[in-house]
Amino acid sequence: MSGYLDAATAAPLHPVARQALLAALEDGWADPGKLYTQARRARQLLDAARQATAEALAVPAEELHFTAGGTDAVHLAITGTIEGRRRVGSGFVHPAVEHSAVLKAGAAAGRPVEVPVDRVGRVDLDAFGAAVRAPGVALAAVQSANHEVGTVQPVAAAAELCAEAGVPLLVDAAQSVGRMAVPRGWSLLAASARKWGGPAGVGVLVVRRGTRWEPPALSHTVDLPAVVAAAASLRAVVATAPAEAARQSALVDRLRAGIAATVPDVEVVGDPDERLPHIITFSCLYVDGEAILHELDRLGFAVSSGSACTSDTLRPSHVLAAMGVLTHGNVRVSLHPGVSDEDVARFLAVLPDAVARLRSQAGVVGL
Repeated sequence: MSGYLDAATAAPLHPVARQALLAALEDGWADPGKLYTQARRARQLLDAARQATAEALAVPAEELHFTAGGTDAVHLAITGTIEGRRRVGSGFVHPAVEHSAVLKAGAAAGRPVEVPVDRVGRVDLDAFGAAVRAPGVALAAVQSANHEVGTVQPVAAAAELCAEAGVPLLVDAAQSVGRMAVPRGWSLLAASARKWGGPAGVGVLVVRRGTRWEPPALSHTVDLPAVVAAAASLRAVVATAPAEAARQSALVDRLRAGIAATVPDVEVVGDPDERLPHIITFSCLYVDGEAILHELDRLGFAVSSGSACTSDTLRPSHVLAAMGVLTHGNVRVSLHPGVSDEDVARFLAVLPDAVARLRSQAGVVGL
């Protein structure tokens, strides 16, 4: 895993999660909704997992729901709240840099109202406040921190504006749960277990008491072993979060300085101060985004593009476009606990030549 630098997409499975998953496969296979002995044991495991997750998030257990993943949690939050507040209207206020899952669910369920951000990706609070005060707004959303560039959003201030307007606030905390303290003031919160080292296919949705939310008529069957593993890994990462955040933040600082110093015509994007500890995104002029991902993969590094540009959409990242920064030649590096100082040094050693080689192949020389 030393060359895996894409934890913002999915962190490697935490050792505690692996142990809990194997144990739960042996002991938690029955339907927790039944009444016989094996089912009661499964129910105990589910209740314990919900309690452990709630404690890690500092929320009441009765407000917490397990979902089929982070995208599912976001979808349930948005559709359920807009449906529950249909008499108010269907307006859905969100910054331009929200995750695509939020944008798609909001467009399908309501009437989206986009709010601009500044050059580091932080929401314009004046525009946000004006938007939530407008008539017919059913829900607003602000992510805890941006998934592409790591910029932390002013959730507390946004929550105050929403409270004054009587509008519930959804916080997509997928990238920050397990790394930073959970923000306050929100009405709904969504997270994804695979971001903190839990199994894929487990999401968390917290709905505060008093929030008008319509749960779906049909719910999925809980993957109990995966839920148990997710809860165990969350508890483990929360216990070590302050020290690990400091370690990863120092590595990201090293990456930011090293890339800016050794790669010509590069832009390191996002807020250098108010940011997640594990993410850095940079944009290389005159380099194709897909080409640099393949080149770094050839050199032993798994990274992601800070751009959503793919062969089927041919569209640049909506996040980077909203920020007004370069939208091509983007690379997102995101760290996990297994990434060492030596891994970062090795990445910094190969990156300048990789970029120069791609520019040369494209006929761009003399930079």
